[in-house]
Amino acid sequence: MTDVASQTETFPETQTEGAERPMVPAMLRGWRRRCPNCGSGPMLKGYLKVRDACPVCDQALHHHRADDGPPYLTLLIVGHIIGPAMLWFFVAYEPDPYTFMAIFMVAATALSLWFLPRLKGMLVAIQWAARMGGFGQDEPPSDISK
Repeated sequence: MTDVASQTETFPETQTEGAERPMVPAMLRGWRRRCPNCGSGPMLKGYLKVRDACPVCDQALHHHRADDGPPYLTLLIVGHIIGPAMLWFFVAYEPDPYTFMAIFMVAATALSLWFLPRLKGMLVAIQWAARMGGFGQDEPPSDISK
């Protein structure tokens, strides 16, 4: 069991502007759907909606442009898992077509629903670490309503 002090040494509380943003820890935090900056605040509210800012460290997250990346990667990964599994299962057991379809439709849906928010979190974290799409700006975003 790890204590909180050792976690804060590995993942510092906040990153200052201009400081190096390591890619791998940010990706792991994103995969866990946590703030890429502090690693403890939730990145998502709901299933796929990215918060405007982290509730713990106040890191702005509204800059993200994940768009079609997470669904594309989800399809790519799930397809590479389900495709060979379908071939192996069909050759090994020669199931009834309806049983075969039911098993693999449920499996593909479950895997897709599991991967999608994790891949979205990871892509937002990659953008944060690479300072893409507004994540590298030193000034806070201007208020459009004024």
